[in-house]
Amino acid sequence: MAGCDLQVPLMSLPRLLGTTLAAVPAPVPYLAPTAADLAAADARLAEAGRGLRVGLVWASAPGNPAAGRRDCDVAFLARLARIPGVTPFSLQFGERAADVARHPDLGILDLSGEIGDFASTAAFVRALDLVITVDTAMAHLAGALGQRVWTLLSEPADWRWLLERPDSPWYPTMRLFRQPRPGDWPAVLAEVERELRELAEAGS
Repeated sequence: MAGCDLQVPLMSLPRLLGTTLAAVPAPVPYLAPTAADLAAADARLAEAGRGLRVGLVWASAPGNPAAGRRDCDVAFLARLARIPGVTPFSLQFGERAADVARHPDLGILDLSGEIGDFASTAAFVRALDLVITVDTAMAHLAGALGQRVWTLLSEPADWRWLLERPDSPWYPTMRLFRQPRPGDWPAVLAEVERELRELAEAGS
């Protein structure tokens, strides 16, 4: 390997390049599923009937050191799954995908057996009307696809979500719902429930 004159830590580049929040490049979508995958995902979701199609994710990948803080119990999502006019789908991956089977009363339709890599998952995400997720890769995938996504943040949240903002400069289609205090998922879900009811009533 040839020598170099300078070494710059990756996370120092925004400062060195003069990047500000107003100048963050955020043209979305910059990812897209294939037309065939999208058509197949849309047909699969249509089998569930009419209603606002909402994808749900409540847990990080196994082994994530922040999982205890970022993740919530699937039972917290019961109030969302039961909103009239909402058809809930599980986009949960990994071991926690089995949570749906342990709570059949929630009525969440499990897609875990049909999503795999990011390509196949992207088609389902794009075919939905909304994705509601805790701080996982799913939030970033939905944001990159230009999908409407509500990201549920623990307190404290990861640095990339900044402070106190309800939006993200990186993902124009994303809304942030923040815990008012550490561990307070009920407060977050109460706010999300209000917003989702309004969305379902409007049919959009």
